[in-house]
Amino acid sequence: MSAARVELRGVSKHFGGVRAVEAVSASLHAGEVLALVGHNGAGKSTLMQLLAGALAPDAGEIRVDGRAVRLRTPRTAQRLGIAALYQDLALADNLSAAANVFLGHELCTRWGTLDDARMERAARASIERLEPGFDRVRTPVGSLSGGERQLVAIARALALEARVLLMDEPTAALGPEEAARVAALVRRLKHDGLAVLLVSHDLAGVFELADRVAVMRGGRLVATRAIGDTTRDEVVRLIVGGRAD
Repeated sequence: MSAARVELRGVSKHFGGVRAVEAVSASLHAGEVLALVGHNGAGKSTLMQLLAGALAPDAGEIRVDGRAVRLRTPRTAQRLGIAALYQDLALADNLSAAANVFLGHELCTRWGTLDDARMERAARASIERLEPGFDRVRTPVGSLSGGERQLVAIARALALEARVLLMDEPTAALGPEEAARVAALVRRLKHDGLAVLLVSHDLAGVFELADRVAVMRGGRLVATRAIGDTTRDEVVRLIVGGRAD
């Protein structure tokens, strides 16, 4: 396996007496999909926010490409190539797909005005990389399907030169066809060498997409398994506190 793109060493985060994340050590590699599973309150979302720069750890170390870093803000994480896609996707429904790809980091002409033509060309290139033939770049994202909205959000991450993508329940509330569309996007990201952390309750999707699955319970990482070395039944037992195979 390739060197770790992101590594956590003994990372903890407490909120008063609540140990949301406790001494977690894990790694995420280029060209890998690592699924993070567990009940609500297990610590998955907190761990994702620590990697995204939305929260600062109380203890431990986060390393990116072998170097210890301090992810003080989401902007810091983005500069290091880490992008987070939360369930709401943070898209502006009234703006086109192209405008959303460059939302917050718009391209301007030498006169200081928005360079809409250049942004549209670049947005098309980012989207074509993921889904060739997509022809709704000028459509307001409020009119797009759930899978198409995920496409736009991922294209925005690629435009920011993300190398690590943190995805929070990307197929939640999607029908089978749209969920399959998102799964195809994740496979494309893996093929292109991105490191993907997939936070999910959908074990069927996890076993379809992930290379490894990490199980959290009570803020701790209780097990990490290669998908080929485990079963859904074992993962369920680990989630609820039973014994592993």
